[in-house]
Amino acid sequence: MNLAIAVAGAAGRMGQALVRAASADKRFNLVGVTEQPGASALGADIGVLFGLQAYGVSAVDDVRAAAAEAAVWLDFTTPAATCAALAALEETNVRAAIVGTTGLSPADETQIAAVAKRIAVVRSGNFSLGVNLLAELVRQAAAKLGPHWDVEITESHHRRKIDAPSGTALMLGEAAAAGRGADLSALRLPPHDGVTGERRAGGIGFSVRRGGGVIGEHAVSFLAEREAITLSHQALDRAVFADGALAAALWAADKPPGLYSMRDVLGL
Repeated sequence: MNLAIAVAGAAGRMGQALVRAASADKRFNLVGVTEQPGASALGADIGVLFGLQAYGVSAVDDVRAAAAEAAVWLDFTTPAATCAALAALEETNVRAAIVGTTGLSPADETQIAAVAKRIAVVRSGNFSLGVNLLAELVRQAAAKLGPHWDVEITESHHRRKIDAPSGTALMLGEAAAAGRGADLSALRLPPHDGVTGERRAGGIGFSVRRGGGVIGEHAVSFLAEREAITLSHQALDRAVFADGALAAALWAADKPPGLYSMRDVLGL
């Protein structure tokens, strides 16, 4: 198989990881990449830009041009850029999109759901195999443990991350809520700040840390009066997210329109 893909925001941290991973995998043909208007990477050969061999693909700021020959679009950029790109894809032959952008608003999510009526969209807060297995374990633990077990999700990321809690932390919170037969919006506790009063029984709390170059650390703790259980994951290399995203691209390439998750990709 030689799947034609296009990558959004190729000079960003995840964009670079996706380009490097795809370039090293013969199952993929990288046919287009984008960068934001005015970026220094525009017009540069993407291989030369990253210290690789010349690839013959240059960064452009036009989604339609980048995706002209692509079957799958991979987007780990910003909410505004992602939504604009997905709208532009309607004028291309792209048949699937892999979306790892975090910090999406309810309106953004609604737009993505609309796009999924015409192409396959795999949307996830984290494309790591380990994190998605962690989410399934969290779901099972929450289902087995009663509401008297407090759930606290702790996450750490680099200083440059602009949204909090992380998309992965929210994904884990959604898994815990699903295990308890509820939506996260019904169980999510407000941030711990000031005089908050006693913790609400059955609630799901979030603790956030930002600093340095931390790629991503997540832990879900179930705490009772006499014991505690913690399930955790640490990303050691950003390539794990790229590997998962490319696996999702292969899976989604021939799927009918719909909104999918990594649980679907992994058959969990």
